[in-house]
Amino acid sequence: MKPLSNDIVLRPRFQIEVPETKESVLNSFEKDESSSFIIKRLDEHVFIKFTPKQNNFWSPQLHLEIDTLNDKNCKIYGVFGPNPALWTFFMFLHFGIAILFIIMSVWAYSNAALQKSYTLQLFFMGLMVVIWFALYLFGRAGKHKGKPQMHELYNFVLRKLSNTI
Repeated sequence: MKPLSNDIVLRPRFQIEVPETKESVLNSFEKDESSSFIIKRLDEHVFIKFTPKQNNFWSPQLHLEIDTLNDKNCKIYGVFGPNPALWTFFMFLHFGIAILFIIMSVWAYSNAALQKSYTLQLFFMGLMVVIWFALYLFGRAGKHKGKPQMHELYNFVLRKLSNTI
């Protein structure tokens, strides 16, 4: 098992081999009475997120997939990610800004081909680039703020697995 590094990548991942059956591991997560996490199971997938009381804008979620290796062992694949609603919102913003950038570039090219002034379009294209950088920095700040909770989720999984074994 590789420990979780201190660097937070876009969607950190980990793998753990467990000397237990897939069903026993899934049942141990499903029957958790912990009040600090909301745990949902769908087939061999387990989704762990914070309760609304602990949840904030940047709270990460953990998706576990449990696969059978043989009769007595299984492997857990874990992926940390943002709240799906937040992720969708950020992608919508990026997509909208990209569309505006393309529209401004076509408009600027048309004005340049017609030998008209295109400084307004270039200004807005520059503004779109500045907004992209602002969104990037905003996202990096969010990852930094969510890092302690990510470690909390990871430690919860390790504690749960140590109780199972």
